[in-house]
Amino acid sequence: MKSDLFTREYLAETAPVPGMTLQNPKSVKYTVNGEMHARQGSMIAFRGNLQFEHKGQGLGGLLKRAVTGEGLALMAVRGQGEAWFAHEAQNCFIVEIEQGDALTVNGRNVLCFDPTLQYEIKTVKGAGMTGGGLFNSVFTGYGKLALMCEGNPIVIPVTPQAPVCVDTDAVVGWSAQLQTSLHRSQSFGSMMRGGSGEAVQLRLDGQGFVVVRPSEATPQKVSN
Repeated sequence: MKSDLFTREYLAETAPVPGMTLQNPKSVKYTVNGEMHARQGSMIAFRGNLQFEHKGQGLGGLLKRAVTGEGLALMAVRGQGEAWFAHEAQNCFIVEIEQGDALTVNGRNVLCFDPTLQYEIKTVKGAGMTGGGLFNSVFTGYGKLALMCEGNPIVIPVTPQAPVCVDTDAVVGWSAQLQTSLHRSQSFGSMMRGGSGEAVQLRLDGQGFVVVRPSEATPQKVSN
């Protein structure tokens, strides 16, 4: 059988070493030799001897998810083999976190990650009641984290001289060392006249970066 479908661009080849790689812009391939963690329901194919099991987050994690709606339902993938992950054809990106790094991420944007990374739901300090931006997931440790985003993300540098304000419905994540606060960019008079649709943002100060998606659509509901 002949087709452009069978060219190397689309062919799933065996990875030389265990771990995470991009299969294509819409999916991530993980060669498992032991264990890895992924968003529940995100596996689209696998081969080898793998088991997929619910990953508990402890009583504290469950309570935070119940109260905040933040976080994500995780599964542990164990064994030896290869697995592919994707979610609603969103664009995928791999971030390598080094020891001492900390990355704050919206749970809706997490696809899968190495077991050497720790994950915790934390309050976004100073954010107040900003809708979906009050709680986020903080990753620490070392290893690779696969993120997904509707469209191509925008990475904006943050410096002490140039703080950045972001819409909480568009933000994907930011350097965890940045200071956060609530920023109001609309006057009371404007609000009384119907508003601009841009009343309140999350302000980030310090040295680092913030990632936003090219959309202010209502955030996806996190699956239970």
